[in-house]
Amino acid sequence: MSTAIGDRTATNSRTLVLALTFIALVVAVVGSLGAPLITAVAGHFRVSLASAQWTLTSTLLAGAIATPVLGRLGAGSRRRPAMLTTLGLVLAGSVLTVVPPSFGWLVAGRTAQGAGLGLTALTMGVARDHVNRSAARIGMLSVVSTVGIGVGYPLAGLLTEVGGIRLAYGAGLLVTAIAAAVAWRVIPDAPSGRRARVDVLGAVMLGAALLVVLVVLSESSLWSAHLVVTVGLLALGLLLLAAWALVERRSTAPLVDLALLRHPAVAAANITMLLGGTGMYLLLTLVVRYMQTPPAAGYGFGATVLRASLVLIPFSALGFVGGRTTRLLLTRCGPRAALAVGAGAVTGASVIFALSRSHVWQLYAVMALLGFGVGAFSAAMPGTILAVTPAGETSSAMSVNQVVRSTGFSVGSALGGLILAAYTDAGHAFPAERGYSTAAWIGAAAIAATIALTTAGRPRPSHSDRQS
Repeated sequence: MSTAIGDRTATNSRTLVLALTFIALVVAVVGSLGAPLITAVAGHFRVSLASAQWTLTSTLLAGAIATPVLGRLGAGSRRRPAMLTTLGLVLAGSVLTVVPPSFGWLVAGRTAQGAGLGLTALTMGVARDHVNRSAARIGMLSVVSTVGIGVGYPLAGLLTEVGGIRLAYGAGLLVTAIAAAVAWRVIPDAPSGRRARVDVLGAVMLGAALLVVLVVLSESSLWSAHLVVTVGLLALGLLLLAAWALVERRSTAPLVDLALLRHPAVAAANITMLLGGTGMYLLLTLVVRYMQTPPAAGYGFGATVLRASLVLIPFSALGFVGGRTTRLLLTRCGPRAALAVGAGAVTGASVIFALSRSHVWQLYAVMALLGFGVGAFSAAMPGTILAVTPAGETSSAMSVNQVVRSTGFSVGSALGGLILAAYTDAGHAFPAERGYSTAAWIGAAAIAATIALTTAGRPRPSHSDRQS
């Protein structure tokens, strides 16, 4: 009898892991659909590239705002309803992206889809409560949520080339509907006895601050056209963040437990994710853009959207390899060593791109090494945070890390655009090739700083899931 019960529990655990992995992959893929479709959207709706960029920017903004709110809901008893409601919102947004009567409705649909980016933290909370060896499973969910970007790019490129942007967004609608059905069927209720109240004032203040900061970081054209205004907006966003922190410290039910974030391990993990995300997305953007540059510019390969997006396949494949390999490092050396290995691989990819990119195979090699590093990086990150985080605060703590990651992605993307714009002469459509080298070296420097952070000092012992 006990054997039968044990087998059934193991089966349920495996089913839940597969469901959580699928949901994390879906929200990552749907969120990444905007990036490779920007040019196609601009042509389809006859809008500027800067306007079409909002199909990505609005998604990142919505995700950054929704993530801490969902993380707080995930710390209470309403985690399942929060997941199902959010998936319903993403599904409604997906419908708008398939049949948009205007460009504005498409942006609205992409904004609704962005709320799904906050679900990754909730899947991690479910895994910690209901899955055996939860630390390893949470690490893999982090990997899936990152390398899923590499799935969305080639998928969007292929479907756009076959049937246009409606088919590409239609694929997002299909997988979201399946994810919602899976969540309805499989996701369990949160453990009883937990209470979590959403700090509405804190959510509004944090949302406003992130809105200002991420708009500034995502819109690289602002820096060249309105530098003084841009710096002023960035300062305003940082002041809003400071004011939000003061309000949260005095709140009896804060949106984010700032006392936990002050723990050296958690603070280092979040700073590391910011720098690592910046370097990762900087290099990813550089490689894809370099691939699409026509040879008439003196460099580049003139790749179509589909061909350029295929370079993301080794990124995703090696990302999963890196994530699984990291399990051994986590067991034998701990999360800091695993973080350093992942950051080292990303640094190596940046250096290779800076020095040698005259053949397509070199770009594939760069993306493979980048994927391995990101996979290792993402798998190790949750262990660093969860080692000092109570089980009931998993969703909230990881949601902050996801916000930091999104901010790093935006910084990397904007930084790449700024550097390449600085190397673009008046009257020229494409930057000088040395701009790519400069950007790659800056990315390598950001990751080198990450390695310094991960190896400095000694971790404080604490209650962890290490036994699990």
